[in-house]
Amino acid sequence: MSEVALKETRINKMLESETWYNYKHSWTAKIGSFLIISIVLIAIVGPLFVPQNPYNLADLALEDAYLPPVWEEGGRAPFILGTDQQGRDILSAIVYGSRVSLFIGIVGTLMASTFGITMGLLSGYFGGKVDSLIMRIADVQLSFPSLLIALFLMTLIGQGVVNILIALLLVGWVRYARTVRGATLSVIQNEYIEATKVIGLSNFRVIVKHVLPNVLTSIIVLSTIQVGGFILTEATLSFLGMGVPITRPSLGMLCSNGFSVLYSGLWWVSIFPGLYIMMIVFGINLMGDFLRDEFNPKLK
Repeated sequence: MSEVALKETRINKMLESETWYNYKHSWTAKIGSFLIISIVLIAIVGPLFVPQNPYNLADLALEDAYLPPVWEEGGRAPFILGTDQQGRDILSAIVYGSRVSLFIGIVGTLMASTFGITMGLLSGYFGGKVDSLIMRIADVQLSFPSLLIALFLMTLIGQGVVNILIALLLVGWVRYARTVRGATLSVIQNEYIEATKVIGLSNFRVIVKHVLPNVLTSIIVLSTIQVGGFILTEATLSFLGMGVPITRPSLGMLCSNGFSVLYSGLWWVSIFPGLYIMMIVFGINLMGDFLRDEFNPKLK
């Protein structure tokens, strides 16, 4: 069979699968995927259409500070959603800020899941002292609120996107490790795992080729929801002044900038970034709910 025919066969199998059928008949999945795709496209191509670059000080003018949305008295084009205290267009800042927030959410999830999956595989596969050590560390970490740990870490290492990713890695790996450990303990009870050891395969090959593929489905839903959770964590850290620097307009930083004037009638400075954060997390959680239902055998 040619490579083209093989690809067509795989596509046809996917289109005929139960998951695709359920997706087509699920409004939750459709709305969630629409929101996610729209948000990603806005982050990628949005800067080409907004009136200014909020990173470029030459585009900012103090006489444009605190302009209301264009539909209110005093508002004017092209500042559709108004401006902040520096004359920064709120819509432009949201578009650029969503890039930072999405980057932190996605990359942070990839880092935390990679480390957590590795620890979970080692813990579940080898057991004994390795399992005890990893799980006791996880238990200690789970005894503290994740946000408190993240705040403590950011106090130690300082602000910055890289430092936030490090903090999210250290905060988020535990849930993956515990989930993968449980799935690994179930998988290694199968006879084919014992057979791979009998024929002399190394532990590394057994884990990578036979254990890992069977535990990935257990963390797909967790990873999806974790993206939204990390975006909220970054927003909270930035709101508290411990996240990205003030020169990087993440969505959390935008909310923080507007909080001090929220009760002065300048509501648009923080409300619109807050609503955009809510829309991002809402779309991600909708897809997470759909994937949870699809990969949970108890719901079949």
